[in-house]
Amino acid sequence: MTAAADERTHDSAPADDVLAVAREQVLERGVGLTEEQVLAVLRLADDRLDDLLALAHEVRMRWCGPEVEVEGIISLKTGGCPEDCHFCSQSGRFPTPVRSAWLDIPGLVEAARQTALTGATEFCIVAAVRGPDARLLSQVREGIKAIRESGNDIQIACSLGMLTQEQVDELVAMGVHRYNHNLETARSHFPNVVTTHSWEERWDTLRMVREAGMEVCSGGILGMGETPEQRAEFAVQLAELDPHEVPMNFLIPQPGTPYEAYEPIEGREALKLVAAFRLALPRTMLRFAGGRELTLGDLGAEKGMLGGINAIIVGNYLTNLGRPAQRDLDMLVDLKMPIKALGDTL
Repeated sequence: MTAAADERTHDSAPADDVLAVAREQVLERGVGLTEEQVLAVLRLADDRLDDLLALAHEVRMRWCGPEVEVEGIISLKTGGCPEDCHFCSQSGRFPTPVRSAWLDIPGLVEAARQTALTGATEFCIVAAVRGPDARLLSQVREGIKAIRESGNDIQIACSLGMLTQEQVDELVAMGVHRYNHNLETARSHFPNVVTTHSWEERWDTLRMVREAGMEVCSGGILGMGETPEQRAEFAVQLAELDPHEVPMNFLIPQPGTPYEAYEPIEGREALKLVAAFRLALPRTMLRFAGGRELTLGDLGAEKGMLGGINAIIVGNYLTNLGRPAQRDLDMLVDLKMPIKALGDTL
């Protein structure tokens, strides 16, 4: 447990005073909320939402600054995954419309080029697999080499499932600077979401990634039947992991998956979650990811950027359409939020 996490255990507050305590504890001292405190934030009445968002924005500005990191993602290997993550249309265990497909190297280079043209500093190569085999690692290696030979110096991140130590070392040697592997949900809720591997296996991959010197990116999906208590648990477990980045996804009910009939999270509830996670993770890059368009719409996206978010995925997601990249870039201009320069991520 980190020193900050240990210090959090000594702070508590009743629900009616949690914002006042958060102002002193999080804004002034940079110490994230405890699980009990996050739960109190999530239980705040809706008429406190604006106050909560304003405080979360102050925390973001105080501990992270005004810049926003922009990222694009591309699927190198889509569909046919052997795992049974109940939210995922790429699982080969469910009758979803997604079919297995590979992206060729020229397509990967072009996707990286288009991503760089948006002003993004980060390009994430994603594959729907339990973990990478030799073929996939070879494709990633050749793809990164081709991107570099094209003159594109965008930062490369990867999301390739669970790793062995040898695979971690290979990715470091390729020049991958950040690895995404979401914990997905609270440890107590994980067995309801995935049965083919464990939460602990994901944690072990993230530990090896950190020890190898890569940046750790790990978040999850909200709206998968978890309780408010489990949402608070998840926020604090992420804080204990101390990742460089936390992507915040909201469930998109995918046809053919066990969650196809789930109702999306309501917009005000989603904004409350954004702010609560910022107060639990004051120094972490908090990224808007999948589902924000469905859950929040255009106005909600702006309110989220003013409620603790300081990173964003632009363009489309792996199997779902996003907003046109230019709309998000225009939004950042309107909000006077500068895009982080490439040199600042090195």
